[in-house]
Amino acid sequence: MVRTASLSSTLRTTGTAKSGRRSSVPAQERKALPLPVRLLVMLLAFVAMVAFAVALARLTLEPSPASKALIHTNLHPGSSLRAYLDQPALRDAVKQIGGNILLGVPFGVLVPVLIPKARGILRVLLLTAVVMLLVELVQGTLITGRAFDIDDVILNTSGALVGYLLLGRRIGRAVHPKPRRRSWRNRREAPKA
Repeated sequence: MVRTASLSSTLRTTGTAKSGRRSSVPAQERKALPLPVRLLVMLLAFVAMVAFAVALARLTLEPSPASKALIHTNLHPGSSLRAYLDQPALRDAVKQIGGNILLGVPFGVLVPVLIPKARGILRVLLLTAVVMLLVELVQGTLITGRAFDIDDVILNTSGALVGYLLLGRRIGRAVHPKPRRRSWRNRREAPKA
């Protein structure tokens, strides 16, 4: 009986059985980073978020009086994207579309690290969409030479999705691991003291 318990614990730690199948141990049971490393990562993420907020404010909330005659509010998804793509210079379209996507990437990376309850993909996307919607509303109502554009919100949220899928999910899990839950199978197999 002791041999069976040690074999099952060996299978749980290695993750494979003789048949080559993966064990049923969830991926969340990986070891967490040491506390000092986790705190350092959170501090760096906080500093990065502050720097990002300053950059976001400079890029989106500075008045542009020279553009006042050129601005228009866009409430129809896709119309600004078509206008960007119809420009004769591909460089301008890449600058507009790529810039808006890149502006959302830090949200996807930093939000799961700073806000553990917002680690899921839908929560990150919703939080990014709300923040970017607020930025666009302020931009369109209070800033001279700026306008509300729903396509900017969509592109920023898409950037957050990219950032979350590339880095945010992994870093968030490493810094804030989910607590281990013992399944009924693990309780049954655990040696009794």
